[in-house]
Amino acid sequence: MSRVLRASAIMAAGTMVSRVTGFVRTAVLAAAIGTFALGDAYNVAYTIPLVLFDLLIGGVLSSVVIPMIVRRQRSDPDGGRAYEQRLMTLGVLSLTVLALIATALAGPLIGLYSTGWNARKIEVAVTLAQYILPQIAFFGIGAIAGAILNTRDRFAAPMWAPVLNNIVMIGVAIFYYVKLGGAGTDVDTVSDGDLLLLGLGTTAGIVAQCLVLVVSLHRVGFRFRPRFDLREAGLGEMGRTAVWTFAYVGISQLGFLITTRLATGAGERAPGAGNSAYAYAYQFFQLPYGIIAVSVITAMLPRMSRSVSEGRPAEIAGEFASGVRLVAVLLVPAGLLLMVLGPAVTVLIFSWGNMTVESAVHIGNVLQIFGLALVPFSLFQLLLRVFYAFGDTRTPAFLALGNVAVNASLSLVAYVVLPARYVVMGLAAAFTVAYVVGTAVAWTMAARRVGGLGGREVAAGLSRMYLAALPAAGLALGVLWLTRELTGLNALSSAIMLAVGGGLGMVLYLAIAHRMRIPEVSSIVGMVAGRVGR
Repeated sequence: MSRVLRASAIMAAGTMVSRVTGFVRTAVLAAAIGTFALGDAYNVAYTIPLVLFDLLIGGVLSSVVIPMIVRRQRSDPDGGRAYEQRLMTLGVLSLTVLALIATALAGPLIGLYSTGWNARKIEVAVTLAQYILPQIAFFGIGAIAGAILNTRDRFAAPMWAPVLNNIVMIGVAIFYYVKLGGAGTDVDTVSDGDLLLLGLGTTAGIVAQCLVLVVSLHRVGFRFRPRFDLREAGLGEMGRTAVWTFAYVGISQLGFLITTRLATGAGERAPGAGNSAYAYAYQFFQLPYGIIAVSVITAMLPRMSRSVSEGRPAEIAGEFASGVRLVAVLLVPAGLLLMVLGPAVTVLIFSWGNMTVESAVHIGNVLQIFGLALVPFSLFQLLLRVFYAFGDTRTPAFLALGNVAVNASLSLVAYVVLPARYVVMGLAAAFTVAYVVGTAVAWTMAARRVGGLGGREVAAGLSRMYLAALPAAGLALGVLWLTRELTGLNALSSAIMLAVGGGLGMVLYLAIAHRMRIPEVSSIVGMVAGRVGR
């Protein structure tokens, strides 16, 4: 556990700074463009390259490429260097072609992800997409560089590189707001030059992030030399393994497409309560997951892959159980605190510039529902890595199919039954239910594969964590009620709620959990105390 804890702590520090600057980036961008027509147009255009990357490249990196690199590092006489060079060559060529094709198809792509938009809103979204879609190439090349760094147990750069991206985008959003002020949210009057600033500024941040990762890879000894003997890159094996990964990502993105279309449709019926509100809430829901769970997942996968390649699959159960406890020990209180303090978070972040307190509260209500999904969503992602370590990409595809079926069905019900303003809350609830069900199914299947995942012990540990977290949630709820009674809900009162309710709530949780002798909390407290003692 100590090795994973140390590696996860290094990554968590970088991810913390990345996510905090991401907080600022999202707040400044929302203040500049709002959550109405222009905000929706930008968020859809911004999301499409991420969707395409995940659909065609991203899922393959974690499920196929990293385990293959690990195997080639062990089996090839040159330690896998030539294989890595072929992989990077293939990535540069394929991603460049993909970026060019996607840019040419910006119009149809925007049409696919929107519902009920007028001609001007579509025109603005297409223009932004044409500026943003070229970032696919840089995003993908940086991701390949990060994957190679991870296989060498170099985790810091991939976690810190997004900070530069956020800083660039913060500067762009501030300049846009200073330049246009309140007119910056008007989709009918925004100029081509303003769209150029938003679009190319967004892409410039990804270019900077990619350069940081490429330089870091060079510093650890990787020397890129284009190699076109791609037949030696194991494309056949990669393709056979990746076909199910493509299926998994494709199914997942189908679910995302359904959610996005329903959210954009709701936004047309209730302006300000559409896709932007859902997207911003989801980004903040991802904050604790990205800081805690992603760090542990990134450290776990190469280790589990080595255990399988070295004929020690029994070690995976222990590695996984350790990872679950490390993830849950902080995500359990984080999820409960999000359920209580969601509006306080979003009012503090979003009630500025061209945003209103009412819009910020609505985002916070969606975030509260996402708080319920934090633990099951993170456990589901951890469980997938068990299958990936064995080179099994088929089972995750079927798990994704079940998730999408549940999520899409409940989302459609929410869209039809709920008033337009509450549709995105219903979409968040559908997401939560889908991952609760998906985690239960995935756990059962993974336990059969490994021969047991210590379910009783993990369940007992989670129960103790929730018991320790309930007083913290109660404290936060009391602070929330008292502050609203005395001052109402505004940016200042939200800051008080978060500092007192959130800060003291987390301290109370750690103190109670430490007294309850929850081992993971004791490890964290001991590590922090050791650092302070130095």
